[in-house]
Amino acid sequence: MSAFVVERRSTIAAPPDAVWQWHARPGAFERLVPPWEGVKVVSRDPRGIVDGAQVELEIRKGPLTLDWLAEHRDVDPPHGFSDVQLRGPFAQWHHPRRLEPGGDGGTALTDRIAVTLRLGPRGSVGEGSVRDDLERMLAWRHDVLRQDLARLAREPMAPMRIAITGATGSIARALTPMLTTAGHTVVPVSRSQLEGGIQWDPIHGVLDPAKMEGIDAVIHLAGANIAEGRWTDDRKALLRESRVVPTALLARTLAALSRKPRVLISASAVGIYGDRADEMLDEESSLGDDFLADLGKEWERAADPARDAGLRVVHPRTGIVLTAGDGALGEMRIPFRLGAGGRLGSGRQWMSWVAIDDVLGTIWRMLHDDALVGPVNVTAPNPVRNEDFTRVLAGVLNRPALLPVPEMALRAMLGEMADATVLASQRAIPRALERRNHHFEYPELEPALRHVLGA
Repeated sequence: MSAFVVERRSTIAAPPDAVWQWHARPGAFERLVPPWEGVKVVSRDPRGIVDGAQVELEIRKGPLTLDWLAEHRDVDPPHGFSDVQLRGPFAQWHHPRRLEPGGDGGTALTDRIAVTLRLGPRGSVGEGSVRDDLERMLAWRHDVLRQDLARLAREPMAPMRIAITGATGSIARALTPMLTTAGHTVVPVSRSQLEGGIQWDPIHGVLDPAKMEGIDAVIHLAGANIAEGRWTDDRKALLRESRVVPTALLARTLAALSRKPRVLISASAVGIYGDRADEMLDEESSLGDDFLADLGKEWERAADPARDAGLRVVHPRTGIVLTAGDGALGEMRIPFRLGAGGRLGSGRQWMSWVAIDDVLGTIWRMLHDDALVGPVNVTAPNPVRNEDFTRVLAGVLNRPALLPVPEMALRAMLGEMADATVLASQRAIPRALERRNHHFEYPELEPALRHVLGA
């Protein structure tokens, strides 16, 4: 067996009490799981962080699925606690966290993980790989904690009950624990009956208005995946139906409430601008005329009943969201790691990208900033051309980018979708957010990729 220790220390600009409360709220574990780790909570003790409370996890590593049972020990609010493995992939695992007063009212945070591996004669190779994974994980966790607590200090917001549709999508899965660790209550709105949630059937017009009374804000993220399958006539009809019909139902329902929410954040996308070559696009730019643009216009118009009833309605026109788990970057990561990546078509098309962390930060801003109304571009301030994106991604992964994909091949694979998505050029700028002096965690591409990929 091989034993070693990984340790990371950071200064958090918040007092120990605030750091402890963040950890003690629902969703803290999910918030601290890096997007590249396939970890799922199977069950947890509802008591939270107390001595003896247990959490059972399912961990996916390639083709393997591992079971892990851990227990909280040495709980000492607000100074720290430990996690100890009771059953799992390691011979031993002990992870104490210490929160001590730091300078200027902050917190000195120390994470120390002592691991004993179950390994044979090639133990030194296994140790290096596990050590690297743990160091990446702790670096990511400390960044996320630092960002969340800085946002709470910079943009304080009273606790709210927030309804979220599309709760199983990638943005909602990241957004929900960010909100709950900040003290908000998240109410999922779903076709299935989720715990503490509201069940609806938007295609058949089923949403109980009484269940929506008392909701302070609604974040509407539901919609079928644009890139999942060729755009046949049936697929186009599904994409429209999954966006326009639920948005219209939600808007009508909210408009009729006696106590309306303070804001409806109803998703949109930069595809609404169409293919615009080198033109700089802000929220006042004209809109496109292809399928995606027409879909986007109808999607946003579907929220008119809520707008007409006096609700503040915001449409986050989101760019390419960078997260390691899925989406465009998730699809690109495997071929690039294999050295099979390269530019798409000419590579001259502009890509309006945004790190998942900044998507969460802009939604937080939309929740409390009454000056944000209507369309808001949710993109990093510095879009890049596809050839530059692929070059930077290859550099972050320490791989070559030598295999471009010709336009003809993309059209053969994707059909009409190729020209509207991977070959389309949208140079969108977050002008509305810049006017509000909004803080972006990752305005430049390389640091964003290094963060979300743990590189």
